[in-house]
Amino acid sequence: MTEDAESAEKLPNWKVTLAYDGTDFSGWQVQPGERTIQGELQAALGRITGESPLPQGSGRTDAGVHALGQVASFALAAPIPAGNLLRALNRALPQAIRVVDAEGVAADFHARHSAVAKTYEYRVFREAICPPELARYVLACSWPLDLDEMDRAARLFEGEHDFLSFAATDPDLKTRGLALDEDVGAVGGRGAVRIVFSSGWERRTIEAGELLVYRVRGNGFLHHMVRNLVGTLIDVGRGRLTAEGIPQILAARARSAAGPTAPAQGLFLRSVEYGEDSF
Repeated sequence: MTEDAESAEKLPNWKVTLAYDGTDFSGWQVQPGERTIQGELQAALGRITGESPLPQGSGRTDAGVHALGQVASFALAAPIPAGNLLRALNRALPQAIRVVDAEGVAADFHARHSAVAKTYEYRVFREAICPPELARYVLACSWPLDLDEMDRAARLFEGEHDFLSFAATDPDLKTRGLALDEDVGAVGGRGAVRIVFSSGWERRTIEAGELLVYRVRGNGFLHHMVRNLVGTLIDVGRGRLTAEGIPQILAARARSAAGPTAPAQGLFLRSVEYGEDSF
């Protein structure tokens, strides 16, 4: 290990939890010439401390996807109390990005590698007219849906399955037998196999009308996986697919076997969980 690497490992390590409106950003990951959540956080750290660590996120949310509890980690040499860092970041960041918590953590904590589970939520607005203030955060869907059938189908995703049928298609990765992973880049030894701990729909009533909310918790998610699950479940609700067909879709290991990709704006990264030894 080089001297610089050893020095970097000794720097105080930070964990921050963020909420953001992803509408006006090109996703989490830094991209040349694009506004991204990771890029804005890195720039804010630079303005506050004079350092520019690249914050490591728990996952790479896509353009237009929101977060209620994204987690990022980075090391800083600057001695700064947690409360001061939180306040300074919220002054330096765009209003669409808020740091809701900041804390020092163990040197080996990593926002992505230390995560043991994530929960995503997808929101579907059910009224005929979607209010403008909601349009950025829901899929407006007024056609008839069978919620009981959608929930029954959703439960069939629970457990350990190969979710290749629900991964985004990437020709370059496909030729290598890989799928792009929202959490860890190109999938490694576990392929497209993931464990879904819970998967289901609920009905909520808000002032503007009725929401259907899909919530899924798992140990990892493939690129576009949640949006592809939602698109498939909505097809079940419309009668285009059946709950009984879900096992066959999983077994096909082909994106063409599943339903369409739901739009990004209804999706939220709700929370990230870490083991007791992660801090």
